[in-house]
Amino acid sequence: MNFVRLFLLSITLLFAGCASNPMQVVSNQTLPQATDDKAQVVFIRSSFLGNAINASLYDVTNGDPIFIGIIANGTKIAYPTKTGKHRFMVVSEAADFLEAEVVPGKSYYSIITPRMGFWKARFSMWPVKNDGTTKYNTASKEFQKMLINTKLVENSEKSNAWFKKHQQDIKSKYQEYLPVWQQKSPEDLSQRTLVESDGR
Repeated sequence: MNFVRLFLLSITLLFAGCASNPMQVVSNQTLPQATDDKAQVVFIRSSFLGNAINASLYDVTNGDPIFIGIIANGTKIAYPTKTGKHRFMVVSEAADFLEAEVVPGKSYYSIITPRMGFWKARFSMWPVKNDGTTKYNTASKEFQKMLINTKLVENSEKSNAWFKKHQQDIKSKYQEYLPVWQQKSPEDLSQRTLVESDGR
């Protein structure tokens, strides 16, 4: 019994350490509007499962991971970007991706959801659609609740330092998991893609 308690305590302490988030909370919690010359993608995470594990986000459109930020449970990150096609990546134990085609002046949304991996939670990126045909859509009460109840965060010196320290590992995850993503069927990819009309 003592061994079991010690094991559970060790796991709890390990997860508590993973929960530390180097991002900083934005003073103005009003989500900014997309500008006329750029689109905005808002990444949202709100789920009990895997809530002690953080994940990091990247724009990998050009093959070289551009650091967006670290997303913890109950937070959101607004990422302004240029018009056109993009590929985003979330990394934890593994890597997963999201395709997007965005236009300036519009805001797009993606829900980051955990799933259990071998040692810790892995994460998936889901598009929030505008047509009401998917689980995550802009008209759903669940999405509106997540949008309101999550804190807007942005990068800090600590988060940027974290990325510099782990940059090579991030690139390795990208190279390892991108071929898996590219083997998905067109039907699967369409379910993991933001299109121009999903913007608001």
